[in-house]
This record gives sequence, C-alpha cells and structure tokens, in this order.
Amino acid sequence: MSEFKTKCLIIGSGPAGYTAGIYTSRAGLEPIMVEGSQPGGQLITTTEIENFPGYIEGVAGPRLMEDLRAQATRYGLNIISGEVTDIDVSKRPFAVTVNGSDTTIVADTVIICTGAKARYLGLPEEEKYLGMGVSACATCDGFFFRNRPVAVVGGGDTACEEALYLANLCSKVYMIVRKDYLRASKVMQKRVMENEKISVLFNTNTKSLYGKDVLEGAKVATKTPSGIDDIQDIAIDGFFLAIGHAPATEVFAGKIELDEAGYIKVQGNSTATNVEGIFAAGDVADPVYQQAISAAGMGCRAALDAEHFVMLHTDA
Repeated sequence: MSEFKTKCLIIGSGPAGYTAGIYTSRAGLEPIMVEGSQPGGQLITTTEIENFPGYIEGVAGPRLMEDLRAQATRYGLNIISGEVTDIDVSKRPFAVTVNGSDTTIVADTVIICTGAKARYLGLPEEEKYLGMGVSACATCDGFFFRNRPVAVVGGGDTACEEALYLANLCSKVYMIVRKDYLRASKVMQKRVMENEKISVLFNTNTKSLYGKDVLEGAKVATKTPSGIDDIQDIAIDGFFLAIGHAPATEVFAGKIELDEAGYIKVQGNSTATNVEGIFAAGDVADPVYQQAISAAGMGCRAALDAEHFVMLHTDA
C-alpha cells in the first residue's frame, strides 16, 4: 500500500480540477490529483467546443483537456490514476482512500471536482451517436445544428429552455414528453406552446435512434386514447437530453452536506463545504450553469480558498 501527503488533494479532473491544479501548483501547495475513471471529465466525449475563450477556431473536447492537463503538470501537479473510494472527514489532515485500499493520501485540504453526468434514457444508440447527433447540452452543441431539425427530451423548465434556445437556431424542434403535460413553469409552457418552430409530442417515448454514420432520425411511440402505441419516425439531426444530471457524490454522502438532488452545498460566496478544509468546484457543486468556463472559474476560486485555508491553519 502506498501513502502520500499533500497540502491539497484534488478529487476529479475536468476544467474545475485542472484549473485548481494550476493555481494550487503555482501557490506551492504541491497538490495531488486523483483523476477519476474518466480523466478530463465529460468534455472528453465532446467533439467540438466553440465557446471556451482563447480558441478562435474552436477546439475538440479531448484537446482542451490535454492542454489544461499539460499546463497543470507543467507547474508540478502530481496526477494519480484511480478513484477515491473513501474519505475520513472526522479530523484534519484528511485521510483519503484510493482504489479500495491500494493508496492512502493524507491531505491538509481537499478540493472536490468530481462533476455531474447527464441522465440518459438508456438506449444503446445514445452511446453510438454521442457527439454525432446526441447531446446533453443545447448551449454547448446547438450551434452545430443551425437550420436543421432536432428533438429535445424532457418536459421541465430545462427542457423548455433548451427547446426555446434551439428554436432560435434550428429549422424545427420536437419536444418528446412522456407525460400528457409539461412540468415547466406556466410562463415557460406558454412560450413553448406559442413558438411556431416547436412541436410538443405528449405521451411519447423514444424507442430507438437511427442513422448510417451520424444521427438521422428517431423512432417514437405515442400512447393513444385506446392505449395502443402509435409508432412514427421523425427525421432529426440532433437529439438533446434534458432530463437532469446526476452529481458524482456517492462517496461523500453522509460526510459532506448535499442538497436534495445530491449536489454539494457550498457556503455563501465561497467554495467551502460544511467541513472545514474541504472545498468543492465545478458541476458537482453547480446545478445551474454547468459550463466548462464556469467550472474552470470555480476551480480557480476553490484553489484560492484552499491556499488561504492552508496559510491560516498550517505551518506552511
């Protein structure tokens, strides 16, 4: 079994984790990162990013993560492959277990950047067409579907917001809603129903997606009053999931305060959690914005909070 000691442990990679790594490294905290099962986070599966500052022609998700990783390691970030499987928050320094019992990291501070994953329907084709028509972020990918037909799955405020956003770009927007009503607020319902580009398919579920090399359409089933499914094909180039996200906080449950949806709660305008010395950044603590640039900014803030904490509470 290996044991490491650090002034700052970063759990999870992605824009928040790598940015925290850049700042804590430059601050001399000699940070260690446990990068998780998907190094680089969700953006590893994103083909093209056009809204991250500094990349004039856009950048592939994996390339952006490689650049952030290289910048962080250049300043001294030590990256360990694996996943955190336990954390003792009862005393400082914190004892963090990696990969079962293979590795223990003793840390004066911890920054949690484990992210959140979009919920999918579970169709096998979702993975096949991920980045090739299937997306969980209209703000990120809607631009690529200008003047083309798309579908949005969901009936809440987020789904309505994404449908309205896409209606400004796309030729046609189908909303696939499994219930016979929209769960969104009245004002959002009104805007959707009055938008001539949006067609709401109530009592409808997606059965499958199809296409040769990229997404070309979806087979959907609409429940009729007689109880029989009316099966139809809709020609779409984009399929956007808007049925929520699941934050990666299982290992912290019962140890760090979470909200009702499982996101880490932070204190006021800081990134501090309810446990002194533990901070959170990125999508794991942000159920609202969930953008790469806002996650990076929060990673910066968490690093500065951790640096300040170390200065006040250790002999560093």
